[in-house]
Amino acid sequence: MSDQPHVVGIPGSLRETSCTRLGVKRALDGVRRAGGSAELLDLREYDLPTYDADRDSPGDVATFTARVRAADSVILGTPLYHGSYSSVLKTAIDYCGFDEFEDQTVGLLAVAGGGFPVPALEHLRSVCRAVNAWVIPHQVAIPRASRQFQDGDLVDEELDRRTLTLGRRVVQYADIEPAPDSFEGNQNVGAE
Repeated sequence: MSDQPHVVGIPGSLRETSCTRLGVKRALDGVRRAGGSAELLDLREYDLPTYDADRDSPGDVATFTARVRAADSVILGTPLYHGSYSSVLKTAIDYCGFDEFEDQTVGLLAVAGGGFPVPALEHLRSVCRAVNAWVIPHQVAIPRASRQFQDGDLVDEELDRRTLTLGRRVVQYADIEPAPDSFEGNQNVGAE
């Protein structure tokens, strides 16, 4: 890791007016404020077809995974879809694995049109642990997302503070000593 941790933010939404993207961008502002460099990996800009283990790096997979692998920390953002995280983020994560996430510091952010998107955060946490990532305890849940943003900015001061803190924490813990491999990771032979 360099003196200036590099953090990539991956919003799992393809919507043009995505609250998820706005939230991840705000967390990346927190990265910059904490002295890190930040890069948004907008999934709309990558050709990532539905994951097929029989296809070897189709589309922009090699470019995308190399950018994730080069990061010191990752912020994953998702809308809550049917009680979990989005399929576009699932596809992006499926193309990654231990090479991209093992011992990687990961921060989580989720948005919902209604109440709190806790299930999406729980599911992402489990998936990240299955590839031996170190998911920070601090996470951001943005309920009623369409009301939380005005002109691209978070209007709720507490949510804004939490989102900036997420960015700060992924910089702060970018070089944390890795935890022992998880039980989930040891059972995840398909990702090797």
